[in-house]
Amino acid sequence: MIPAVGQLEGDPPRPASGPGRARLTALREAGVGSLISTAAIAWIVAGAACTVAWALVGSRGYYWPVWVWAGAGAPVAAAALLRATWRIPAGPGRWAGMHAALAFVASALLTLTWLLTGRGEWLAWVLLGLGVAFAVHALLAFADRLPPRPSESALHRRVDELVRTRSGALDVQATEMRRIERDLHDGAQARLVALSLALGRAEQRLVDDPEARALVRSAREDATAALAELRDLSRGIAPPLLEERGLVTAVEALAARSPLEVRVEASVPARPDPALERAAYFVVSEALTNVVKHASTADVTVRLATVRGALVAEVLDDGPGGADPFGSGLAGLRRRVEALDGTLVVAPNSPRGSTVRAELPCGS
Repeated sequence: MIPAVGQLEGDPPRPASGPGRARLTALREAGVGSLISTAAIAWIVAGAACTVAWALVGSRGYYWPVWVWAGAGAPVAAAALLRATWRIPAGPGRWAGMHAALAFVASALLTLTWLLTGRGEWLAWVLLGLGVAFAVHALLAFADRLPPRPSESALHRRVDELVRTRSGALDVQATEMRRIERDLHDGAQARLVALSLALGRAEQRLVDDPEARALVRSAREDATAALAELRDLSRGIAPPLLEERGLVTAVEALAARSPLEVRVEASVPARPDPALERAAYFVVSEALTNVVKHASTADVTVRLATVRGALVAEVLDDGPGGADPFGSGLAGLRRRVEALDGTLVVAPNSPRGSTVRAELPCGS
């Protein structure tokens, strides 16, 4: 068996976690408590013995056992207080508590010394130094709990306002894009379909005039091409399937229309915010478009998942070369993703292909 980190070969195994670790901690606590109790008993016995010796000698003018009581009691008190503060949850509070315990014991010992000696002004300066040191430690430890300064408070309010206005602007933009998509679908597309059908019927009737028939055929082909471009534009603005059925279904439909072999792996238990869905969809769409342009024979895998509170959209291909992270399409995607506090990473695969990965925090 490979020994754990910090464990010498031949040592008994150390429990990493679980009940064994809890029992080990309890045993250590009991051992420390027993050691402190033994030290306290030894301190009391030593102090009492010195007091008895002082009384038997009969030197009543100077109570010298006080130095035994103070000198031996200070480390016992410090150990007891440190053990108590160690029970504070790990963090700045524990270290500040330990500092306070040691400062208290030192202050008490110095005050007793001051009372038993010639006194003077030195005690005030020493206590002031201990107090200043603890105050600085406490300020550094709990700086995050202090109320913000006026400038910081104003900055926080400004940041919150910008986040709200940005979110509102994104929602307004999405609503406007959906309205444009509906207008294109119900207006211009419908008119172009009707025009193409009318031109088709006119072409069938112009049997005796080949020249006019050719002109009508050319106009019908132009109308059909314009209709296809308008449909692509409409689909790029806001795919109806994305709005109605969600991200996974829309990406699966996108993969089905692609001329590539695209495999979709999705693990999105609940529909995220519509703005996140649109951003993830366009990341996948642009990445697939790049693969079609530069690696038309590649196999592609699209992964959609919710990981640690973020929506992740990842497109991997095994084609030659790699995606250009500074290309205009990916640069636009990066701006779209960063507007939602997300990140877009383009990285080469080994030995072939590239990966486009977007992470969009679901709390944005």
